Amino acid sequence: MNSVLSRVSSPADVRALSGPDLATLAHEIRDFLVRNVARTGGHLGPNLGAVELTLAVHRVFDSPSEPILFDTGHQSYVHKIVTGRADRFDGLRQTDGLSGYPSRSESPHDWIENSHASTALSYADGMAKAFDVRGDRRPVVAVVGDGALTGGMCWEALNNIAASDRPVVVIVNDNGRSYSPTIGGFAEHLAGLRLRPSYERMLRNVKGTLGRTPLVGPPLYDALHGFKRGVKDLLAPQGMFEDLGLKYLGPVDGHDLEALENAFLLARQFGAPVIVHCVTRKGYGYAPAENHVGDQMHSVGVIDPETGEQASLSNRSWTSVFADEIVRIGESRDDIVAVTAAMLLPVGFGGFAERFPARTFDVGIAEQHALTSAAGMAAAGLHPVVALYATFLNRAFDQLLLDVALHKAGVTIVLDRAGVTGEDGPSHNGMWDMAILGVVPGLHMAAPRDEATLRAALQEATQIEDAPSVVRFPKTPLPPEVPAVRSVGGVDVLIEPAPGRVDVLLVSVGAMATDAIEAAGHIGEAGYSVRVVDPRWICPLPAELIELAADADVVVTIEDGVVVNGVGSRVSALLRDAGESVPTRALGIPAEFLDHGKVADVRSRIGLTPRGISRRVIEFAAAVSGRDASGSEVATGAPGFSIEPENRRD
Repeated sequence: MNSVLSRVSSPADVRALSGPDLATLAHEIRDFLVRNVARTGGHLGPNLGAVELTLAVHRVFDSPSEPILFDTGHQSYVHKIVTGRADRFDGLRQTDGLSGYPSRSESPHDWIENSHASTALSYADGMAKAFDVRGDRRPVVAVVGDGALTGGMCWEALNNIAASDRPVVVIVNDNGRSYSPTIGGFAEHLAGLRLRPSYERMLRNVKGTLGRTPLVGPPLYDALHGFKRGVKDLLAPQGMFEDLGLKYLGPVDGHDLEALENAFLLARQFGAPVIVHCVTRKGYGYAPAENHVGDQMHSVGVIDPETGEQASLSNRSWTSVFADEIVRIGESRDDIVAVTAAMLLPVGFGGFAERFPARTFDVGIAEQHALTSAAGMAAAGLHPVVALYATFLNRAFDQLLLDVALHKAGVTIVLDRAGVTGEDGPSHNGMWDMAILGVVPGLHMAAPRDEATLRAALQEATQIEDAPSVVRFPKTPLPPEVPAVRSVGGVDVLIEPAPGRVDVLLVSVGAMATDAIEAAGHIGEAGYSVRVVDPRWICPLPAELIELAADADVVVTIEDGVVVNGVGSRVSALLRDAGESVPTRALGIPAEFLDHGKVADVRSRIGLTPRGISRRVIEFAAAVSGRDASGSEVATGAPGFSIEPENRRD
């Protein structure tokens, strides 16, 4: 290969390139990204827009000695390429392959595992403080999308960074978007500069000035900074950063390598906190992304690299069912409002926003604010529906507990991507919610198993006006209908054995129903009678579980959340408090961070498959009853008999 990219395996290689070779490299990286992400899926648009910016950062700063942090981490693909990981992109986000985010296990150039937004500035502040304490004044660079700057944590960090003289360089990658157009006053502040008629002329002038300015130290920097502040104030008020005490440099064309490099050199030489404002275009250089309606191909599945067309997928998903049902509910009730945290389309609020724009509120990447704002809406007579990815609710637990639940506010929280999500790795698995939310007083939580129960749960949840309600569902494909044989109060019976006492009561949680039913078949083949039930509302648990458990020799719960303090723990407590001594066991996700990979592969690793479930249930039932897997009588602990640890992997 004679390509420039084939000669690049480290930042030093990038620094050694000439101007023409750099331009070629940027083109080759975009082609490389399109070809590889088209096969695996991933965050395409953000990385296409950050090519020149990332190359310039690596030419000016000496990674890994000088940390380069990405917020959010999904814009780090170019960083991975130039730090020696290009040959691993065929396994991007795949089992045992390259992570879609910075990963410390992959490279010393990745200082943090950063995949949730609005955190990099706090990391940068902490690193700069640590270096300072050790007498080491090296720069720390945080590349921050302006979508991340809608999160309050960024401003807490900026307040600390500005109060010091430590060399923290904050590079604002301003493409006007997070998933979709960025919401909020700060985004409008930046847009005011980008969209004014005289912006392009001013940008050209600033680029020219930066390109001609020799690097003679802070005095010239201050003079240039003062000049540009005056120009900016004529075009759009930009005093916010200066009011914090931060030097501001920009705006800089985020696709002009020379202008970027000069700006970063100025920022580096200043030796104190600096904001460098870079204006980029998401999806830049790839027409299907640039012309994509909605999010400029922020995140894609498998696509045709020539056209950008998505591989054919069923339009029936958990999210699409929610999207349809929330519009129905909104049409029948004018007090229903939608609240999203910069994820209007991914969580399924697009149709609601189109139908009821005045009743749709995107608060930006600010989950804490979303919950407390929703509590305020409820206090004033509305019923907010807050839709989030399950993993992001962790950030707003305090607000849910003390601002929503304490006030008995009628707020419905819809958790998309609950359970194992797979390719996006440990930070995105929605596995914590059932364990965490079980301690919230008064909270109601539903885990639907199919389309019909999801629609019913949404209808019921939005009728609860004196407490928070939660409806959770996974990323996995929507299963066929799983009908109930009968219902016992609030519990649906999905599999009913012949009359008489049952050996095993399987309590299936939500979307685990199809796995539980398949596992029941394997357990039955081993000679055990099995009843499979679905409580639908898992918090509070229906009392009818007590009588169903009393009719079984063992009770096993199956959930797609962490086992520690999960639904299984609450079922055991329910039976214990009722005086029932039936042996119980909880099967679910171990309390550990799961590696990225296909959902099926991750579940197989932790034994959360029909075969893995049935094997552990049979061994548990055998230990209790004194039978082996074939149903024959044996003494517990006999040769060949083993009880696996609670979270054994397959």
